[in-house]
Amino acid sequence: MGILLAEGEVAAAGGAGGLLGIVLIYGLMIGAMWFFFMRPQNKEKKRLAAMLSALEIGDCVCTTSGFYGIVIDITDDMVIVEFGSNKNCRIPMEKAAISRVEKPGEAKGV
Repeated sequence: MGILLAEGEVAAAGGAGGLLGIVLIYGLMIGAMWFFFMRPQNKEKKRLAAMLSALEIGDCVCTTSGFYGIVIDITDDMVIVEFGSNKNCRIPMEKAAISRVEKPGEAKGV
């Protein structure tokens, strides 16, 4: 009878340790997923916000649809961009539609 009680105590202790191991493994998996998926996305959001806050009149911008233009006017969340050499094609758009900014003095990276 004493042997059966000893075996039961060992099984109960192993069950609690197994549960702790499973929780630890799931915690590590969630931490790894955050590190590889969420962290780079947050860094990209910060980079985009910094780029848009440094936007100035005269900067060359590339929109999310692939059009290049020159910034003519800036308001809180809108910009007016001039496209092409026509000088009559001025389109107001949201700042969120800008994907890349190139300063006038910078060389393009090829």
